[in-house]
Amino acid sequence: MNHPYPQPHPRTGLLPGTFGIGTFADTALVFPALVLPDGSVIDISARFSDTHAVFDDWERAFGELTRLASGEEPTHRIEDIRALPPLARPNLLCAGANYKQHVAEMLTKNAFNQHNRFPGESDEDFYRRNYAMMEKRADDGTPFLWTGLHSSLAGADDDIVLPGVGVQHDWELEIGVVLSGGARNATPSAAAGLIAGYLMVNDLGTVDLFRRTDIPWGYDWIAKHQPGFKPAGPFIVPAPFVDVDQVRIRLRLNDEVMQDWPANDMVFDFPRLVAYASERVRLMPGDILIAGSPPGNGMHHGRFLTDGDIIDSEITGLGRQRNRCRNEHADREPVYGAWKNEVHA
Repeated sequence: MNHPYPQPHPRTGLLPGTFGIGTFADTALVFPALVLPDGSVIDISARFSDTHAVFDDWERAFGELTRLASGEEPTHRIEDIRALPPLARPNLLCAGANYKQHVAEMLTKNAFNQHNRFPGESDEDFYRRNYAMMEKRADDGTPFLWTGLHSSLAGADDDIVLPGVGVQHDWELEIGVVLSGGARNATPSAAAGLIAGYLMVNDLGTVDLFRRTDIPWGYDWIAKHQPGFKPAGPFIVPAPFVDVDQVRIRLRLNDEVMQDWPANDMVFDFPRLVAYASERVRLMPGDILIAGSPPGNGMHHGRFLTDGDIIDSEITGLGRQRNRCRNEHADREPVYGAWKNEVHA
């Protein structure tokens, strides 16, 4: 019989008996720390220089952190310090087209795929075909990943600065993992053993800058990694504390629910994503891999982020984020600006 999943603590969003690992600032001091569910914070800088050192030696570190969480006196309260990105300089690996519902909806509604609709086919029938294609892809397809920049990371409660280039600034709240070791050509079973912890990342992007007609391959992902476009954390929760089958991804924009979906609706689960990544790049301790977006992004709702918007995000057991959007005020006009897409006969 399945037991009810425990409720997150109202102060931190952590589940009872767990802890989070993060990087925090107290005025000028930056330090790695443990966060307990009630908001108690334990500075661990005497044992670990930063959170990268934690994941460089994860097996030893997890045991030591567990002991500290159960017996060390707190040094701070979560409400008195600022959450920074949990890791300062990770490689970022980002999955796309990896939630069945989300991809099926995009293939059904978005203009780029309408040439695949049968004559007279209803939205319902087209959607069913597209969803079936995602299920088939889960069985015999290949993941899609792109790399990101750690310069795009932001703290869980930092403002989101909306750049002046492009107008369709979109949200995509995603669950991610942090790796505990390096790997090359890992099997999915071996890849599962590399997952040290879980965190949330809002994978923001300026979507009207994706499509280009001046180059043969048609898409440019650099607008996913503008400054502050990856609010992360507030902490990383060790993998033994997380059951992805019980996790839900929720995002509200100005108190209106935009995303609310189970985290396990993936086309490719984390072990397969990590295994695929290891065949393309050399994985390193502290690398972050995010799993792609569930349904409910701005394109789906027909609205995008604007100055003054408030985003409230939560993933079960992984904490909460609250971000205010504000426009960037550049000191000059851009040299290149948005792409000048042209259609040639």
